[in-house]
Amino acid sequence: MNDVSARFGAPAMETDTAAAEAAAARQAQLTKPAGSLGELETLAVRLAGMQRRERPRVDRVWLSVFAADHGVAARGVSAFPQAVTAQMVANMASGGAAISVLAASTDARLELVNLGTVAPVPAHATIRDAIIAPGTQDFCAGPAMSAEQLDLALGEGAAAVERALANGAELFIGGEMGIGNTTAAAAVACALLDAPSARITGPGTGLDADGVVRKRACIEQALALHRHHLSDPAEVLARVGGFDIAALAGAFATCAQRGLPVLVDGFISTAAALAASRLCAGAERWFLFAHRSAEPGHAAMLAALDGRPLLDLGLRLGEASGSVTALPLLRLACDLHDGMATFAEAGVAGG
Repeated sequence: MNDVSARFGAPAMETDTAAAEAAAARQAQLTKPAGSLGELETLAVRLAGMQRRERPRVDRVWLSVFAADHGVAARGVSAFPQAVTAQMVANMASGGAAISVLAASTDARLELVNLGTVAPVPAHATIRDAIIAPGTQDFCAGPAMSAEQLDLALGEGAAAVERALANGAELFIGGEMGIGNTTAAAAVACALLDAPSARITGPGTGLDADGVVRKRACIEQALALHRHHLSDPAEVLARVGGFDIAALAGAFATCAQRGLPVLVDGFISTAAALAASRLCAGAERWFLFAHRSAEPGHAAMLAALDGRPLLDLGLRLGEASGSVTALPLLRLACDLHDGMATFAEAGVAGG
């Protein structure tokens, strides 16, 4: 995986300590008791350090949703047939999916990146065709993808970040769509955390109890098959990941290297963020976490990344729906930080 190391081996950019300190000093002078706005204050200070300015903004948000099918779906690990992947991408493009509504409501710039589906995806202005293959291979029988395919998937994630930066984005959000991808994400998390599948794997899109047992057994089989190759994060992605997860990992690592804050979604996106943090040292400094997923393994990944999610609403849809739901909180944090008067400005005693 030398190509991967060359591209993503550079460490994350440092955040701006001086800007964060200036933001913290401003927070101390705003007309409120110190710390009374809790995490909203922390968000403003963290964003100030990431954006290298005392008064951060998240008005321009770029949202890339990566779509791909997964060979492991043939093992009966999802409650939905594989044809749903292409159908849902079309639904997203036409505005009928949850992420489409959320993006429109928050004025986030949405692009859909098709990395390869079993059924064809119709052409649409918001769909970017970057097809690697019609999905990955069944990772219970062999590697999910080749080294060349992994490099392509990571590269598509990096390219999405470059498009975001070219359009002046102040925040990057990554999403995914792919039947079977909670199985791949769980396998990636198990490999990176050296955790048993029973600790990480849940019902995903709605498997019954027998389905969860089957899903966990599938992951254990894959981990045993690939056990001699799971010490390297790139190998983990190639062996048991998916094109969508690898693209997210490439995007998140690139954001960290280029200095663009990331609002990480739920279970699948956090698995990608965990992989990105192993590929790119210090990447987690650039991650904000939108919500706590209902999937059982999400807590373990958040703990490994020292992630403090903003919301806990029982969400498990994916698509970046949790991130866009949390976006107004980031904007409110910035508005409060920028718009509130200081004690001196308001003529209030106590500053």
